[in-house]
Amino acid sequence: MTENKHHKHEEQEAEEAKSEAVEEKPENDGQARVEMEELMKRLEESEAKVAEHLEGWQRAQADFINYKNRVQRDQELMKSVMKGDIIRKFLPALDDLERALQNRPADSGAWVGGIELIHKKLQTILESEGVTRIEAEGQLFDPNFHEAISHEPNEAVESGHVIAVVQNGYMLGDRVLRPALVRVAQ
Repeated sequence: MTENKHHKHEEQEAEEAKSEAVEEKPENDGQARVEMEELMKRLEESEAKVAEHLEGWQRAQADFINYKNRVQRDQELMKSVMKGDIIRKFLPALDDLERALQNRPADSGAWVGGIELIHKKLQTILESEGVTRIEAEGQLFDPNFHEAISHEPNEAVESGHVIAVVQNGYMLGDRVLRPALVRVAQ
């Protein structure tokens, strides 16, 4: 009998535990929903922060790439300007050599050959650096490439065209280092 009592007592405890569990289940279920909603809310907030940080990082990376490209472009421009300034200082010497060769005496000696070689070497150096002579004679006057020092009537040349070049002009790539000094037909 004691065994039956003991067994009945265990059954009663089991029944009570089940009823308590059933009673707690709705309470646990509501609490679980609240916790789930809080977790979902925190997840959404975290995902929003991740998206915000990712967007900020991508923007910073794009800004850095743009900055890097801008610095490189500025350095190339500065290099080109400096190169042009240095070359511009050599142009008067080239002009002097050309004038000397144009006005050489008839009985010139071997030194004239040396002057011609120096002139050719200087022209070769300038060409290797990208310097080109502006072709002007016979061309239509263009104020972007030519500087008129006179307008003269001329029957042989059409009006607005270059009659003669007084001083050669030069370009470095697309940039005019020095415009050609020209006489223009009226």
